[in-house]
Amino acid sequence: MAGFRNDGWLVRVRPRAIAVAVALVLSPALAGAETDPSSLYARIIDMREQSRFVPEKALKQLLVLQTEAAGAPAATQAELLSQLSVANMRAGKNDAAMAAADQLIAYGKSLHDDTIVAKGLMAKGYVLFDRAELDASHQTAFDAEKMAATSTNLALRSQIAVTVGQTYAEMGNFPAALAKLQTGVDIARQVNDDPVMLFGALNALVNLYTQMKEYDKASAALDELLTETEKLRSPGRMAIAKITEYGLAIDSGQPKRALRALLQSLDLERKLGAERMIGMTLVNLSDSYLKEHDYPRAAQYATESLRSTALTNDKSVEATARVNLGQAYLGMGRIAEGKKQYEAGMARYEQENNKPDLQDALREYGEALERVGDLAGAVSAYHRERAISNELFEKRRQQTVLELQAKYETEKKQRQIQLLSKENQVKGTEIDNRRLQQRVWWLLALVFALASMVVGLLYRKVRHANAQLEVKNLELKAQSTLDPLTMLYNRRHFQDFMRDMIHADKPLTEKRTLHGDDIVGALFLLDVDHFKNINDRYGHAAGDAVLKMIAENLRVVLRETDMIVRWGGEEFLAFLPTIPRHGVDEIARRILVGISSQIIRYQEHEISVNVSVGFAPFPLAPADVPLPWERAVNLIDMALYLAKSHGRNRAYGVRGFENFHQTSMEAIEQDLESAWRAGFVDLSVVLGGGPETPPPSPSEHSNVVPLKHAAHKNSH
Repeated sequence: MAGFRNDGWLVRVRPRAIAVAVALVLSPALAGAETDPSSLYARIIDMREQSRFVPEKALKQLLVLQTEAAGAPAATQAELLSQLSVANMRAGKNDAAMAAADQLIAYGKSLHDDTIVAKGLMAKGYVLFDRAELDASHQTAFDAEKMAATSTNLALRSQIAVTVGQTYAEMGNFPAALAKLQTGVDIARQVNDDPVMLFGALNALVNLYTQMKEYDKASAALDELLTETEKLRSPGRMAIAKITEYGLAIDSGQPKRALRALLQSLDLERKLGAERMIGMTLVNLSDSYLKEHDYPRAAQYATESLRSTALTNDKSVEATARVNLGQAYLGMGRIAEGKKQYEAGMARYEQENNKPDLQDALREYGEALERVGDLAGAVSAYHRERAISNELFEKRRQQTVLELQAKYETEKKQRQIQLLSKENQVKGTEIDNRRLQQRVWWLLALVFALASMVVGLLYRKVRHANAQLEVKNLELKAQSTLDPLTMLYNRRHFQDFMRDMIHADKPLTEKRTLHGDDIVGALFLLDVDHFKNINDRYGHAAGDAVLKMIAENLRVVLRETDMIVRWGGEEFLAFLPTIPRHGVDEIARRILVGISSQIIRYQEHEISVNVSVGFAPFPLAPADVPLPWERAVNLIDMALYLAKSHGRNRAYGVRGFENFHQTSMEAIEQDLESAWRAGFVDLSVVLGGGPETPPPSPSEHSNVVPLKHAAHKNSH
């Protein structure tokens, strides 16, 4: 499922979990700090490495030094509070860590020292992150950046730049994250008296490049990181660098190198007694063996990680260990235990509100349940993953619209400024004309002619500006209704269309009767099979090419009068307003065959894809009462997941209802497959083409479909 990277970063779950805390521990002296090696300040700084790897031991010594710091200089007291906060956090004592951070902020404010306040805000942000309060943690990082904007402390500014860069990465804004991390690295190169600062910045940069799948740049940064780590002669830092190397290797398809780096890191960590790092590395090892389908070893390392996290109280590592253990149990056939561990781990992800990582976990959960034959559980996991996918897709779409709107507003203001400037020019010309009229009366006619020409020119320019404004308005309207990647209609436009249809003069059912009973509408919902594998193997640009191909193919297969919608991330919806009832299955077949017959040539690869489809005539009217369009879409969504769970590259269609007086729509919606088996729902199955699609087996017909439905199914 998932592992951890560098100094405690989660690969997918919490990419800054420990890395940011490292930056805090490594923060250098504040301006005016003591420089005598025997001083209290120097002894506090000497504990940074111990705090990083054995926080409980460092915490005891820091508490002893607290009594000596009562009359110490401000920089010494600030550094002690900072170290107390991070040591408490690493020891799992977040309440004490937050108290030390708040005390540090209050101390800086009392001295009117923005550098100390920024240092306290950073410490507070790390504790908030460890508590899974992500929004508050992000805001605190931004506040610290503002507070330290004018600071002369280069080390602190580098630390804050790295942390803000990681914050942007957690928010999915990789361009902003990269800019901040590169700034952090550049500043760290200037901090000659503390080489560990450059280590932390380079470590963060390697991980960001890996997240962005920029593997060449990540490798170059990793080479520099390993070179700098050798200079430090620190086993702990080398262990961190090896975890970073593991993250890059596992993502770039080098499993042997990844496993070797993990085992080297684990050996170093055990010599140090760094229990928190040991727990994370054990999780990574379990993840590596899961990828090799070695489930007993994966379970062994996940169990060892749980024993380690029981000592450190690291909830995030515990969650990932439970997810990995659950997947290993499922692979070993221990289904009940596997589901219990998986759900326990995902509960922590939900608490952190980390939607992209929870989506990945649910997708893998559904695939694992499907492999062991728990189709009902797999469909439930797919539905949960689908809801998150749609939510994230909608957020991205809204962000795009907002960016376009902001650009439009900026251009509008610029045009308004230009118009005002021209109006001022006109007024100035009029004043000059009046003065000229008073002085040179015999040139009055000529002046009026010139003024008329100027006004006419300005009028034409105003008309041109208004025309451009109208064009921009039309472009903005198009952006609000079209998906920018595929140029298909988006979900919001379809929803508005259906609401307008319902409130039209004639209801939809009445309009159908004008064509006769054999003419119906139809809804088709498509989902790309194994789309995540395409993104992981070839990159997101290849995934975008697949989505564009499907959009173009649907335009060819369907008519111009049919509405085609990009419904979600890899989902498409088609609404056909009029079609012969007997032709609905044929449309589904054309969609399946049309898409599976296409080959996408991306770089040096040839990619072929299949889709699964749910469909139904529209409107659907059980007991002669038409279903609202939302419930009809929900029903074909359930049919789509039947197609997914029964083999993919096929279409399941809801043809109608039988013996409806013995059931209810709510019961059918709760479990479509059971309703089908019981004979309450009439389904048709259309198999897709291609070498990967097996022919329908006799057992499938006899065990799943009622007899009269099975005869119809064989016709496809």
